Amino acid sequence: MRSYQPDLTPPWKKSTPAPEVPAEPDLVVEEAVSGFCGAVIRCEKTAQGPTVTLEDRFGKHRVFPMEPRGFLLEGKVVTLVRPSAGGPVRPARTASGSVAVPGARARVARAGRIYVEGRHDAELVERVWGDDLRIEGVVVEYLEGIDDLPAIVREFAPGPDARLGVLVDHLVPGSKESRIAAQVTDADVLVVGHPYIDVWEAVKPSSVGIPGWPAVPRGQDWKTGVCRALGWPENTGAAWQHILSRVGSYKDLEPQLLGRVEELIDFVTLPA
Repeated sequence: MRSYQPDLTPPWKKSTPAPEVPAEPDLVVEEAVSGFCGAVIRCEKTAQGPTVTLEDRFGKHRVFPMEPRGFLLEGKVVTLVRPSAGGPVRPARTASGSVAVPGARARVARAGRIYVEGRHDAELVERVWGDDLRIEGVVVEYLEGIDDLPAIVREFAPGPDARLGVLVDHLVPGSKESRIAAQVTDADVLVVGHPYIDVWEAVKPSSVGIPGWPAVPRGQDWKTGVCRALGWPENTGAAWQHILSRVGSYKDLEPQLLGRVEELIDFVTLPA
């Protein structure tokens, strides 16, 4: 009798055919050997053969050869191939990741509004969600702080046809911001927030080219402290413009901000 050893060859190395899948942008796959999971950024032709660049959820990029049976798609082994030039055209996306509507005109502004704390918050929201907001007819205004939020809400006079969404910085249990937000109980107002001291922190450090946002001692102006810690000139306006210039899409922002802005847009635009 012959003794047969078990086949220990990994599934992705076996010679059985695997489906060929075009490596279209944004397709999420897992590289079989390393386990690196990410979205397709681009395909390139090199002297060693075609490669694909993947981006994981932290913004890290890695380049892999497009070898047969080299990737997993939804848990199944596949062979990535370069997309054909004549293949279907994927819909263009806005900076927020929504499907773009070519030639769409801005809608007449709704009575509802979204309020944010400061100018930097407003500029960041415009940078990523501006196209979506114009199509939906949603205006974003900034408040220069929320100390008077209850009075601001009363003056706005929200209603079913004029809903108000408010985005608050540093909305964490026990903070001053959380105590102020708790005073707003109108059903036609939604107050949500992110955990960051300032909206600067909602931009991923990797997008800005820094290892992380520095800790600033209590009692010190946070933005000035960040500039000092990073060795930037102590000009917070110029620093913000540098940060904002590194934001190209939703991929450059932290999920804690993304989810809250999407929630506010839905609240203001969807029927009560």
